Amino acid sequence: MNKKTTREHIVKAADLLFYQQGFEHTSFSDIADAVKISRGNFYYHFKTKDKILDAVIILRLTNTKNMLDHWEIEGKHPEDRIRSFIQILITNQSKILRYGCPVGTLSTELSKLDHPAQDQANRLFALFRTWLSRQFTLLGRPTDADDLAMQLLARSQGVATLANAFRDEGFINKEVTQMNDWLRSCVESVPTKPQDELGVR
Repeated sequence: MNKKTTREHIVKAADLLFYQQGFEHTSFSDIADAVKISRGNFYYHFKTKDKILDAVIILRLTNTKNMLDHWEIEGKHPEDRIRSFIQILITNQSKILRYGCPVGTLSTELSKLDHPAQDQANRLFALFRTWLSRQFTLLGRPTDADDLAMQLLARSQGVATLANAFRDEGFINKEVTQMNDWLRSCVESVPTKPQDELGVR
């Protein structure tokens, strides 16, 4: 592996281990073993675990932005795009049942540790909040778009937390159905056509 590829492999391995084991309980050795490189080679790329954490958060932000961009392209209307957000509870169901939400678990852990990277990790929530707020605005709900975005974000986090606690797949399915029904009611309450359909994107 070249230097760039080795670094990328380290960050991807750390990302997975931080999710599965937690940041605090993941050691340099765990990551080095996962990538199958020597400790010396490992330290060449990262001198501290905090530096790896910074790289992992950047990776997650990049992946999230790419996912949101994909939803923008694939979703013809804002309602379709918001449903894509709701659907990730189903898409990631097996991971959520076992490990919880990757965004929520990391933010909670860093908050408990009073870690300096906490604000950086919370940018992931801010990214979803801003994007969802924009979609609700395009849906025709500009006055309460942010409230609706926070309501949906909070509910999805609650579902992920409880599903993980009780290992209840049926709970996720039921809650996703109810969130889709709630979204439909938001659409039906719009007095005019969504701005997206009027050419505003």
